[in-house]
Amino acid sequence: MARNAEKAMTTLARWRAAQVQEAGGQRERRPYLASECNDLPQAEKWRLQIVREIAKKVAQIQNAGLGEFRIRDLNDEINKLMREKRHWEVQIKALGGPDHARVGPKMLDQDGKEVPGNRGYKYFGAAKDLPGVRELFEQEPPPPARRTRADLMRDVDADYYGYRDDDDGLLLPLEKVAEKEAIARAVEEWKRNKEQNEDQNLPEEENIYPEDPDDKRIEDDEVTEKPSGTSLVAVPSQKDIEEALLRRKKQELLERYGCLDVKLESS
Repeated sequence: MARNAEKAMTTLARWRAAQVQEAGGQRERRPYLASECNDLPQAEKWRLQIVREIAKKVAQIQNAGLGEFRIRDLNDEINKLMREKRHWEVQIKALGGPDHARVGPKMLDQDGKEVPGNRGYKYFGAAKDLPGVRELFEQEPPPPARRTRADLMRDVDADYYGYRDDDDGLLLPLEKVAEKEAIARAVEEWKRNKEQNEDQNLPEEENIYPEDPDDKRIEDDEVTEKPSGTSLVAVPSQKDIEEALLRRKKQELLERYGCLDVKLESS
């Protein structure tokens, strides 16, 4: 088997050599400089050859198991071919051909994103995950914009100073309930202390605020407490208004005709 394989390879090699001799004696090589080619079809041919080589190497660099050094070498070779391709595109444009740099597609990765790079050097496939490469493309989030004093004062209104906290009608009832509970706790504590003093036969504390029986300012809560929202001014009824208007009219008539009587008597 090995002998037949060797024969086949030898036959293939002979056939290939014969084909090369028929084509021109030796295999045609791509010019080192694009400016050396003055034939537009030949320039298009060499550019297409470079594009195929780039595609082949880009497919190879997708394999992350090649190792760091091999991946770096492949990425360098791809970038070198990219530069050479740009030279051929410039030469094609100079020879009157299409502008491939303008109408050609952008270099995209397998995710459909443009290939990242810095100053013309691109990273393909697994090269983007190499140590030190990923950090180059991680952009820090921009710092938050600093707010000026005018922006801060724009949000300052009456609510900021607490001027309208009582307008909703929720705080006053809660404060009344809390006040009653605090008073009840204080009274309960005072009674408890008083009972303890009585059990220990301690002298009763002197009342420094003696109550005046004639003082009417202090009344029971049941008498003084008024429902919220009621007015303390007595509102006259319709009958009271009519009687007041009638008295005023009588007073005006008396003043008018009383003055006339005085004048007649004096004359």
